Amino acid sequence: MAAMTPTAQAAPAGPRPAPEKAAVRRQRRRPRVWRGLVLGLAGLYFLVPLLASVVFTVHTPGRGVSFEAYTGILGAEGFTDSLLLSLGLAAATIALVLLLAVPALVAVRLGAPRLRPVVEVMCMLPLVVPPIALVTGITTVLRWGPEHLSRTPLYQTFMAVQDENFPLVLVLAYTVLALPFVYRSLDAGLRAIDVPTLVEAARNCGASWAYVILRVILPNLRTALAGAAFLTLALVLGEFTIAALLGYQPFAVWIVTVSGAQARMSVAVSVLSLLITWALLLLLSRAGNGTRPAKSAATVAAAPSSSKDR
Repeated sequence: MAAMTPTAQAAPAGPRPAPEKAAVRRQRRRPRVWRGLVLGLAGLYFLVPLLASVVFTVHTPGRGVSFEAYTGILGAEGFTDSLLLSLGLAAATIALVLLLAVPALVAVRLGAPRLRPVVEVMCMLPLVVPPIALVTGITTVLRWGPEHLSRTPLYQTFMAVQDENFPLVLVLAYTVLALPFVYRSLDAGLRAIDVPTLVEAARNCGASWAYVILRVILPNLRTALAGAAFLTLALVLGEFTIAALLGYQPFAVWIVTVSGAQARMSVAVSVLSLLITWALLLLLSRAGNGTRPAKSAATVAAAPSSSKDR
């Protein structure tokens, strides 16, 4: 057998030359540099307007620095009532939208996967319909009800949902607006876990459907539920159009109302609302990423059967 020529022999695997290592290091640095530049520009885009707003609230030309815009917020007329109203509406909206979305999405994923596109289109419709069109339809229905149902028990229902102390009509409207965001968050969470396997394992161990939802599915959706709750909270605290046109005064409407007479205070309240939203985001993130890991399907589902054996 003829010997191989030197040119045909494979080059020995040795340490990479210094110029090649330097080129690799430069290629690795470039993405880091661009990543840091993009993050820095994004940070400036958000922080510069916020800092400008803070400066506007604390600096008065000719008078220097003053914190009157912040110290007078708690004593401002309507501040506490509007904030508590918005937080109550947010809590009710979160509870209602999750109560509607979680069982529906779990049922579609388990029993009718082909209906998923239909459910997705229905949940995305509020992004297509403008809020002004939605509030026009709500107003029409609220006017039509008392006129045609004044002698029926439904008349009291129409009056109850329009109570100024806690308008349930806003909860219903906000639930519709929050559906696209809640659907995306929950759908991503359900895609990350094997729902059929978890449910089958729990049911084979004797768990009821309520136990499966509360102890098997929801613990594995903790992060998705926290994200959906935060998005709904942010939507309710910042929504203005529907509440203003229906004649109610939650937090966002109160800020706009105050801005006409006390511009600095309205900007100060906006800054504080942003900080409050960030604080609530941190709390919900901690609730979603708890220190206790979610139990596995076998461990959780075996609990009912083990208790029966005892």
